[in-house]
Amino acid sequence: MALAARLWRFLPSGRGAAVGPRLLTGAAGRRGTCGPGRLGGSEVLVSPGAFKRSLTFSALSYLGFEIYQVISRTAVVHATAKVLGVEEVLEQADYLYESGETEKLYQLLTQYKDSEDAELLWRLARVSRDVAQLSRTSEAERKLLVYEALEYAKRALEKNGASFAAHKWYAICISDVGDYEGIKAKIANAYVIKEHFEKAIELNPKDATSIHLMGIWCYTFAEMPWYQRRVARMLFAAPPSSTYEEALSYFQRAEQVDPNFYSKNLLLLGKTYLKLHNRKLAAFWLGKARDYPARTEEDRQIQTEAAQLLTSFSNKN
Repeated sequence: MALAARLWRFLPSGRGAAVGPRLLTGAAGRRGTCGPGRLGGSEVLVSPGAFKRSLTFSALSYLGFEIYQVISRTAVVHATAKVLGVEEVLEQADYLYESGETEKLYQLLTQYKDSEDAELLWRLARVSRDVAQLSRTSEAERKLLVYEALEYAKRALEKNGASFAAHKWYAICISDVGDYEGIKAKIANAYVIKEHFEKAIELNPKDATSIHLMGIWCYTFAEMPWYQRRVARMLFAAPPSSTYEEALSYFQRAEQVDPNFYSKNLLLLGKTYLKLHNRKLAAFWLGKARDYPARTEEDRQIQTEAAQLLTSFSNKN
């Protein structure tokens, strides 16, 4: 009905019936259908056949314009929905992550594994790594997931080099892959890992996780076994090195930025104080790790390790 009503203006008026059908010249005249000066008034007489063809053309033109408008509106709505869709997925993903729903989160995000969005990609890297660490994940599956996580993190970094999270998870995933590529690759990757952790901290100094990870980097090289140090000196002129004091400074800084943000930071504060022979502070932080509310399997593993270390204290006293 709306289309018919709008087309009514193209129909002949009653006063032109005696001399044959007439079309208003408004648009047609302005389009130059008749040459300049051909029209002496506001109307032009046409034959019935020409009128039918003109009416059909006008109707189709109008219909085409209406379709164009609908398609244009649909395209805008679709583009908006697509943007909102990404935001909604991120919101749901963050909720599942905070809830410790690792496998549900993995199922959600793998639907978007071909995404070009850096925010989705680094979250995919994170959850792929989390699934790899589940105790029920087989060794073969774990290896596949570790390399899958690295690929997602690499793509995230390529899409947005200013994303602190992309730098952070790229460094984490390179470290994980090193477990499958031998000591030489692991030591060589250490420089790259440190560079990306430092870049993540530079981009977001308030991200406690990035600071914590720099602490782990320092702790790892502080406790490197002698045989690995020997290999490192053979392979590299200046192999990476650090101290427990340096590691402690990062763990403390992370805790200052965001207190109790991560059970592993509490555990490593306790373990680092043990390395530095400060049993009192070691017991304090290990107690906090043991009592940390467990939301993930990693939290539960940390609770167990902290409890075992505290038990060993009791046995020695």
